[in-house]
Amino acid sequence: MVNRNLIILPLLAALFLFAGKVFAGDAPPMSEEEFSKAKQIYFDRCAGCHGTLRKGATGPSLTTDKTQAIPVQALETLLSEGTPGGMPPWKNILSKQDITLVAKYLQNEPPQPPQWGLEDMRKSWKVYVPVEKRPVNPPNGGTNWQNFFGVILRNAGKVAIIDGDTKKIVTTLDTGYAVHILRTSATGRYMYSIGRDGKATLIDLWASPPNIVAEIKTGFDARSIDTSKFAGSDHMDKHDGDSFNYLDRYAIVGDYWPSHYVIMKGDTLEPLKVVSTLGYTYDTNEYLPEARVAAIVASHSKPEWVVNIKEAGVVLLVDYSKLENGTITETRIDAERFLHDGGWDSTKRYFMVAANMRNKVAVIDTVERKLVALVDTGNKPHPGRGANWDDPKYGPVWATTHLGEGKISVIGTDPIRHSRYSWRVVRELQTAGNGLFVKTHPKSNNIWADNTLSKDLKDAQTITVFDKNNIDAGPTNIKLTDKGKIVHLEYNKAGDEVWISVWDNDGEIIVIDDKTRQIKNRIKGLVTPTGKFNVYNTMLDIY
Repeated sequence: MVNRNLIILPLLAALFLFAGKVFAGDAPPMSEEEFSKAKQIYFDRCAGCHGTLRKGATGPSLTTDKTQAIPVQALETLLSEGTPGGMPPWKNILSKQDITLVAKYLQNEPPQPPQWGLEDMRKSWKVYVPVEKRPVNPPNGGTNWQNFFGVILRNAGKVAIIDGDTKKIVTTLDTGYAVHILRTSATGRYMYSIGRDGKATLIDLWASPPNIVAEIKTGFDARSIDTSKFAGSDHMDKHDGDSFNYLDRYAIVGDYWPSHYVIMKGDTLEPLKVVSTLGYTYDTNEYLPEARVAAIVASHSKPEWVVNIKEAGVVLLVDYSKLENGTITETRIDAERFLHDGGWDSTKRYFMVAANMRNKVAVIDTVERKLVALVDTGNKPHPGRGANWDDPKYGPVWATTHLGEGKISVIGTDPIRHSRYSWRVVRELQTAGNGLFVKTHPKSNNIWADNTLSKDLKDAQTITVFDKNNIDAGPTNIKLTDKGKIVHLEYNKAGDEVWISVWDNDGEIIVIDDKTRQIKNRIKGLVTPTGKFNVYNTMLDIY
């Protein structure tokens, strides 16, 4: 029998995208309590893809000229069942009553949240352990702290620090709602978290056990954080911006709402400067009421950060070398709209970033400071930081998974020795389902990908793996669990283990021997583990 959702959902999605005001009806009434609850659910669950003001980005626009054209019951079905383009079925997460509230909310005009300035941030800023009272040396006793993992326990609002050698949970820390990513400082001493509530926390990995030493609320919604990683040259004049040592000196948070980035002291999170990212789109010069900061990466070769402005389609190279004088400079590079996540190529010269609603990857040359290419990929590329390896035929490559289809696009990244293959898709690898992350390691022969957004739950519980040296042989799909979904992959410091999350209320980390592809350990007792970040690999951007 044909699954009616396979027919109905695409039709609903098409109607949802292209409906016009001519068919619109009135917004359904909602009580103040209902509206408030629905607004919070939308902000927590939907705004990341569709925008706080519902203008669209990773997901389509949800403005009332479209939503009022669709009956509430049809919106409920769309929300419940998800879409082929990558929206998850919310029936597995939200109650039927909450789905009805969100459907009605979508037919009402969205309110604009308040702004959040430097003074607000200063009031929220807390230093729990002053710098002078922190350890001056790494933990002794042979603790391999650089092989610690920070594991996001998403729904619990916590981060677990796990010893990569013993597989024991060292400590669990309260970090705030729905932490999105973790980054380590250039020396690895500090780990930074940023949550979808805009709260940043600073974790001291040298403490025994690691503890939160500072926190700050940078806004109401955020996704990205990084630190200054430029070492400079000690023999040169320290007032020369390109020679001063900036390791661990500064941190930066990029916010979704308000649309700005915040620069802070790296060891205390004291806010130093707030810079708005509101402005005009690179192509049509349309003013944006919402221009969110997506991925941020720290350059190892210059004192600057690479900052994506999602809706504008602009990449900023933010120079922090004169921040002592209260000055930052920005180099603006027009790229493509709806920029999302991305990472470095293997040389750390080229920044590879997904413009996922345009089905492209933008390549930014941070040396010549320009857009090199826009590479057509599959449906909604979502690389995380991506994966780098040396392909036996095409040379150095970088890869991305996709929200909208089960495919890995492999892009050539060597314009010198393999120029005929550079900045184009050289391979398309089929996976078990739509995925969020792809991973490998310089010491590994494997390429791993999750299938988290697959409509088939069995596929979402399956990991896909390819052999780098025999890619044409096709994938091996390994079902790892009967609960939750598989999401996110990370290697240990040695590069011989892959850690994989089972995203479930009764979740766990599955540790796989990279060589044999056999399960070595299961770290249990984790509430909704998602992203996990090895200290050594994160401080050196190994991926």
